[in-house]
Amino acid sequence: MTLLQAQDGGGLSMILMLVAMFAIMYFFMIRPQQKKQKELQNFRKAIEKGQEIVTAGGIYGTVREIDDVNNILIVEVANGVRLRIDRNSVFATAQATENYSK
Repeated sequence: MTLLQAQDGGGLSMILMLVAMFAIMYFFMIRPQQKKQKELQNFRKAIEKGQEIVTAGGIYGTVREIDDVNNILIVEVANGVRLRIDRNSVFATAQATENYSK
């Protein structure tokens, strides 16, 4: 009987260790990523005409039109050159990337 009791105690400590490892992973990896994703989603919803943005592909431009129904932005990248891009492909404001590179 003592052998069975020792095995039960070992199993319980193993379960507690797994739970602790999952909690550590959640607070240091999963939760910050979710918070960052929510901030990016709120930024994309708040995009306005005239705002300078950077797409996920690295294209810098200025928002000229917003189509909320189709979730599309018309972005001017040079004089007279306009691109249709999906709102979800916007990465950041141009000012934020300039501050990051310094």
